[in-house]
Amino acid sequence: MAKKAVATFDAKAGAKRMVKCIRMDKSPKTGAYVFVEQLIEDGKEKDFFAKK
Repeated sequence: MAKKAVATFDAKAGAKRMVKCIRMDKSPKTGAYVFVEQLIEDGKEKDFFAKK
């Protein structure tokens, strides 16, 4: 399961709206699940969740 937490920041000159995405991946080394967190631009969530 993946969840999307929306974070808002002050809109300064040239600042873009960012979202924090959390994805759960399976580690190839141990086989355990790890969480990958990243702040990305709004609208590019599908690209983040498509990566493995």
